[in-house]
Amino acid sequence: MLLFRWLIFLLLLAAGVCFATYLGTGQPHYRRWGLIILKWTLIAGLGFFAVLILERVL
Repeated sequence: MLLFRWLIFLLLLAAGVCFATYLGTGQPHYRRWGLIILKWTLIAGLGFFAVLILERVL
């Protein structure tokens, strides 16, 4: 559980760094990487919480 929390935190931090770099440089590939990291972080988080909910239900 702690490992997953740290992983989510670090991925969100990486997305934030990508967006900050995009704002600083204006190069669109940093924005694209930030969106990709953010998308997969949210998908992983939703999947994790779905598993937790299913454990409680079953």
